[in-house]
Amino acid sequence: VQLQASGGGLVQAGGSLRLSCAASGSIFSINRMGWYRQAPGKQRELVATITSDGNTNYADSVKDRFTISRNNAKNTVYLQMNSLKAEDTAVYLCHAVGLDYSGSRVSALDAWGQGTQVTVSS
Repeated sequence: VQLQASGGGLVQAGGSLRLSCAASGSIFSINRMGWYRQAPGKQRELVATITSDGNTNYADSVKDRFTISRNNAKNTVYLQMNSLKAEDTAVYLCHAVGLDYSGSRVSALDAWGQGTQVTVSS
């Protein structure tokens, strides 16, 4: 299973960006999809997650600014980021947890995308 993220870029503080991440390959089901981020010299941190039935979870630092959503039919997750701040600058990585096909068997899926750079200028 591959995750392809897109939508990053350079934006001024206060601006908006929308990230997308599409999963493809031998997918049986995806339970949870999410976004994490990693800034230079810092640990990877949770941004937001969403389950297949729409339950969401956000880091306190992004609540009320970011919105996660997904299209289950397209195995795609989105992150709408508003009121961006300089401290949101990071590589954003998408993540998927579920089940995939391995040959004729179903096995656990835990996949990461390649990341997309978000840079917010102050």
